[in-house]
Amino acid sequence: MCSHNLVSSDQAGSRNAQQKSPEETAGTASSGASRDAETQFDYDYIIIGSGFGGSVSALRLVEKGYRVAVMEMGRRWTPENLPRTSWSFHRWFWRPGLALRGFFNMRFFRHVTILHGCAVGGGSITYACTLLRPPDKVWDNGDWAGLSDWKTEMPAHYDTASRMLGVTENRILGPADKLLKKAAESIGVGNTFYPTQVAIFQAAPGEPGGQTFPDPYFGGEGPERTTCTACGGCMMGCRHGAKNTLDMNYLYLAEKRGAQVYAETKVVDVQPLSGAADGSRGYEVSTQKSTAFVMKHPRRFTCRGVIFAASSLGTTELLFHLKEKKSLPAVSDRVGKHIRTNSESLIGVRVPGSSDDLSKGIAIGSGVYIDEHTHIEAVRYPNGSDSMSAWSTILTGGRPGAGRIGLWLKNLWVSAICHPIRTFRVFQPFGWARESVILLCMQALDAHIDMRWKRTWFWPFRKFMVSHGDKVPTYIPQANDFAQKLAQMAGGTAMSMLPEILFDIPGTAHCLGGCVIADSPERGVVDARHRVFGYQNMYICDGSVVAANLGVNPSLTITALAERAMSFIQPASQSEWKHRAERQKAQVA
Repeated sequence: MCSHNLVSSDQAGSRNAQQKSPEETAGTASSGASRDAETQFDYDYIIIGSGFGGSVSALRLVEKGYRVAVMEMGRRWTPENLPRTSWSFHRWFWRPGLALRGFFNMRFFRHVTILHGCAVGGGSITYACTLLRPPDKVWDNGDWAGLSDWKTEMPAHYDTASRMLGVTENRILGPADKLLKKAAESIGVGNTFYPTQVAIFQAAPGEPGGQTFPDPYFGGEGPERTTCTACGGCMMGCRHGAKNTLDMNYLYLAEKRGAQVYAETKVVDVQPLSGAADGSRGYEVSTQKSTAFVMKHPRRFTCRGVIFAASSLGTTELLFHLKEKKSLPAVSDRVGKHIRTNSESLIGVRVPGSSDDLSKGIAIGSGVYIDEHTHIEAVRYPNGSDSMSAWSTILTGGRPGAGRIGLWLKNLWVSAICHPIRTFRVFQPFGWARESVILLCMQALDAHIDMRWKRTWFWPFRKFMVSHGDKVPTYIPQANDFAQKLAQMAGGTAMSMLPEILFDIPGTAHCLGGCVIADSPERGVVDARHRVFGYQNMYICDGSVVAANLGVNPSLTITALAERAMSFIQPASQSEWKHRAERQKAQVA
């Protein structure tokens, strides 16, 4: 049972009784030193984003006695309104400007395609719930090296994060996982095969899935849970209550203790209150409705402190915007530097007419290391979620550019002439999820790109975030060889991602960096305690602070880093804010 740092139900009830509703607490900003009075702030902390960093921050701050609001651009999802398959574009994709109000988005840049989530609970709604610890060597690389005794400090925070997220070893190995193991054995690395560590509520050995139990994690304070049915639908949003998304743990408990979550709310401005450009007198946060076309319902909130937790992409983009409009001009010029992607490549195998349903299991159920630097995981979508087939094509190697495109066209021509029926079955979308194994290849080699804020040639009327730097490799020969071996064993066809071949653009779900931890604003955006250089009571707690290539799925590390950051903040009863307010009241009296 996970009960780390949880306050008693009596304390939680007292806090809830004192906490006003969002409608009662929201207000417009007035200026001047009178804002030092504690009662004139809508909240103590406003958190921008409800993903792993934001949800951790919300819970730990309300436990410390602070009044907390969480601004989340995405919608709140339940098992009843989640999409059944990826063909439900309006409930899967997040592009509100196109009336698509789902929870999954793809952002296209010159150097990379970034896949990310947008929902109450952040990326946890659509991520594959794989929670791995990186090797210790990551703390020796990047700008955070030497700023703290990371190797000594972080294990305790990883333990806390693992308990809160319900991390356990995957016991549900589906046909795709067995294929991965068999292929690894065939090339002599079978000993590296491992079941993933996942945030999934699984049935006891020998028991069937789909059984509902009272909260198994927080002594009855959390919601009831249902054991995993191995449907493979983790990335489409768990419809059964088995996946430990943040709205089931950190965020659930934070709301229960009084934190207010504003869904479908986009933060458009953050400004220090007048009289203190460094934010020491507090901040004004302006928002609007993220899913509205015309009636955007602008609102303003005041707070003593702000935490940016909108993901690497979201926080970097927002800080670019706020720096340009002079709302936060002192933010370091290093914003957007050192964006990392885990050096990923997406390949796969399709087995037309497979006797096994390759979609069964957990979204990412197992992995192998094919060499010292190269890590491959078996990934799946649920049966019927076939729309991603539009991104797949016949596996093609070679150097990027016209030569690789030419080789791809040759492969298509030869396949169509020699095996027309098989080629048709490989490319027709229906049945793709049931017949395919996606291979997520990650390399622990440090490489990065930068993001810049500039006008583009195709739309010069406003600035956008655009990528710069050396290309991230899209062709990993050893991974392609492994896919060929797996395809041969399964009687299938090895596949590549189409954008990687045509445009030399890799895809990643692990965008990190952009506001990295460093020792000064000349090298990064936040210090080792996640405090933004140049401002008081302003923090960043998401993947943007990560200063090295983790080489593994980053969610657990982001959670552990947020736990560490929040451990440095004093309880409300001991904070300088309280002492300052008490001194002012005494002077007035």
